[in-house]
Parts: sequence; structure tokens; C-alpha cells
Amino acid sequence: MFDSRMTLSNQVKDEVFKYFGPKMFNSIIPRNIRLAEAPGFGQSIFQYDPKSKGAESYMAFAREFLSRRGLSQPPAPVAPETTENPA
Repeated sequence: MFDSRMTLSNQVKDEVFKYFGPKMFNSIIPRNIRLAEAPGFGQSIFQYDPKSKGAESYMAFAREFLSRRGLSQPPAPVAPETTENPA
């Protein structure tokens, strides 16, 4: 979780890049209120708000991760099935 407004975040990012260099992923997951809210509702960010900046950032990371390993793109998130009983 990265906050570009914080000096410490930028310093840590720079130090990590110095150590890991090209092994470091380009995708950055920004601090995001929707990411913080999702667990409180018992949902992943892809269930809670799939169009949020946080969800898009995690998906970009997943694509980058898979791409570096020569694997296919992840499927689009699917809403969970509900188990509601009809009245």
C-alpha cells in the first residue's frame, strides 16, 4: 500500500528499488478507502467495488505478475452466488 504524498513511502520505494532493481514490479497499490472498507463487509475489493482505483491496481499487479511468468491474463472477477431462499 503506497501513498505518494508521504515522504516515508517514497523513501521506502526508492530503497526497495535500489535493492531489487528490475525485479520490482511496476504496479503500485495506492492507499484507498474502498480497499480499507471491503473487509469490513466480508468482501474482496472485486466484490465490494470492482471499479475502484484499488481494485484496478490489484488487477494491474495480477496481470503484471502473470505476464512475468508467461501465463495468461486473469479472468474477469465474478460476483459470488447468493444463497438466499425465496420467500
